[in-house]
Amino acid sequence: MSRDGVTFGTWSIPESELEETFDTPGGPGGQHANRNRTAVSLRLDISNSSLPESVQKHLIAKLGGAVVETTAADSRSQWRNRALARQRLAALLEQASKRDTPRRPTRPSRASKEKRLQEKQRKSEVKKTRRNPEIDD
Repeated sequence: MSRDGVTFGTWSIPESELEETFDTPGGPGGQHANRNRTAVSLRLDISNSSLPESVQKHLIAKLGGAVVETTAADSRSQWRNRALARQRLAALLEQASKRDTPRRPTRPSRASKEKRLQEKQRKSEVKKTRRNPEIDD
């Protein structure tokens, strides 16, 4: 995390592209929680960011939308909550930016086929014992 934005992987998002809002955190904390806006909500519009277009498309596909939002209200300090929200956004973008390794199709082994058929036969036998004896097949 850097003070002038969010860094993940090899990319960096400048502070100007982040939208930060503050609110009262709610929950316990008495007068401090009720009067001070220490909860932080951090939003990033991926489609209007300075990230390369291929990265933008990948992140939007992985995250299911063009706008990503993280919140932090863990601390009584707005400064610490701002840092936490940036860390969470960086972790979310880092995780989403990882490319999935393509699955290599495999064939089931002979033993696994036989095991599947034996299990199928065993279940069939169990079900036959549950039938009404008056009904013959």
